[in-house]
Parts: sequence; structure tokens; C-alpha cells
Amino acid sequence: MDITIHTSYLPHQDPEASLAFYRDILGFEVRNDVGQGKMRWITVGPAGQPGTSILLAPPDADPGITEEERRAIAEMMAKGTYGWILLATPDLDGTFDKVQATGAEVVQEPTQQPYGIRDCAFRDPAGNMVRIQEVR
Repeated sequence: MDITIHTSYLPHQDPEASLAFYRDILGFEVRNDVGQGKMRWITVGPAGQPGTSILLAPPDADPGITEEERRAIAEMMAKGTYGWILLATPDLDGTFDKVQATGAEVVQEPTQQPYGIRDCAFRDPAGNMVRIQEVR
């Protein structure tokens, strides 16, 4: 089989704040932006990698989600336990400094993990965990 990761999903509550984080802070390209108000689906991705994207979408837009599920999603997003993504960079310290300088919520400064990865972590405006690993 020849399978690639094309698009991954992260929820947003404020499309403008999420767009500012992924476009202006992380430097991702906007690939698509449809809808209006809070009901916007925004696709972003790293420059030079047109085959890899993140879909930023409202978490409760699915009409099949119950009110109880909507509440559970809102609670998990508020705690930062609903969505997360792992990114990678060859310059972890430089990337950390640039992201931290924007006022983004720092969860973990660059740290050597006991399992061999050096990484840091931020929360995006929706509370999603954004871990950035160093690749060499």
C-alpha cells in the first residue's frame, strides 16, 4: 500500500485566533478557508509541504453530536485534553524562543525526555496541545 498522512484535525473555538496562531506564529500557509463566523473550516500547512495539512474546524458542527457530547468536548478543550499534535523542527531552541516571544501559552520549555526525544510544548488558542520535537 502507498498511504500518506494528508490532513489531520484540530478543533477551534475562535477561528481568527487559531488562524493567527498557525499562520502568523508558526508560519503555516492557509490552504483553504470556508464558512463564516465560528463555523469556519480552515486548512493550514507547513510551507513547502503541500501534501500535509491541518484542518482547524469547529468541534461541535456535526449534527450527530448530542448535547452531552458537546458539553464533554467543551470541558476537554478547556482543560487542554481534547486535541493535540506533534510537530518537528531542526532548531528547537530557536523555534521555542520565537513562539514564546508571541505570548503563546508555554506548557513545557525545551526538555530532553527520558525516552530520547528533546521537545517543548505550547497550547494553541483552543487549548490544543502543540508539542514540537527536535529532529536532527
